[in-house]
Amino acid sequence: MNIRERDILKDKQRIVIKIGSSSLTHTCTGDLNLMKIEKLVRVISDLKGEGKEVVLVSSGAIAAGRQALGHHSRPDTIAEKQAFAAVGQARLMMVYQKLFAEYNQIAAQVLLTKNTMTHDTNRYNAQNTFDELLKLGTIPIVNENDTVSTSEIPLVDNFGDNDRLSAIVAALIGADLLILLSDIDGLYSDDPRQNPDAKFIGLVREITPELLRMGKSTSGSDVGTGGMAAKLAAARIATDAGSDMVIANGDHVEVIQQIMAGEEKGTLFMAHPNHDFDLMNYINYEY
Repeated sequence: MNIRERDILKDKQRIVIKIGSSSLTHTCTGDLNLMKIEKLVRVISDLKGEGKEVVLVSSGAIAAGRQALGHHSRPDTIAEKQAFAAVGQARLMMVYQKLFAEYNQIAAQVLLTKNTMTHDTNRYNAQNTFDELLKLGTIPIVNENDTVSTSEIPLVDNFGDNDRLSAIVAALIGADLLILLSDIDGLYSDDPRQNPDAKFIGLVREITPELLRMGKSTSGSDVGTGGMAAKLAAARIATDAGSDMVIANGDHVEVIQQIMAGEEKGTLFMAHPNHDFDLMNYINYEY
């Protein structure tokens, strides 16, 4: 791979980082992994120290609610999921605010619904809020408002997973880099968990129909919702909007620093700004 393609990541200034539930929880219990969250906070605080603007799209609210309420399996009903989210979102933000404060950083909570994005006034207000929060030097922490969103029900307005949500946020705020941290190293020609001959793809210049067919609507974790198909959908949004995107393994959050240093970690999707890109069309009709 031409190293210059990775070198451009060093100069990115407005960065959206998405971390999945599987990267924030203990594998055996599904409880929040506080040590990993602390490392994530430290890495993001270091980026802030370098003058970067960072928005964090964080999963984990339902997992945090499960932990607080003593449940160690995925919720069976929508009402249960929303109750866990209501408890867990407050708990998760408490953890983030406490840890960020130790590094003299201020975290801000932003809960979004699909209606926020499709309603012109709401979308404009959300964009202004992000801009002001970044101007004030805070770290916005974003999640879908799971207490009122029902991603299991077809045809109900929701984002469905935080991969796509993070890409939509990146497009909304004009981010120049989106980093998706998941439980996989990047894009493969097939599911490497099932096919040992699957080939790793380190660089994607163009998202082709053939590439999209590689996406599998499955997830190897019992705490996440977004499989590779969701990540490729996110890549379409981000790259069309003019943002580079990297999918990388979130097992070690220090990979963020390696990506920002231009190291060949994960799969890099090159931005190719689409002059016909319309975020509302994507939300309403594509996804």
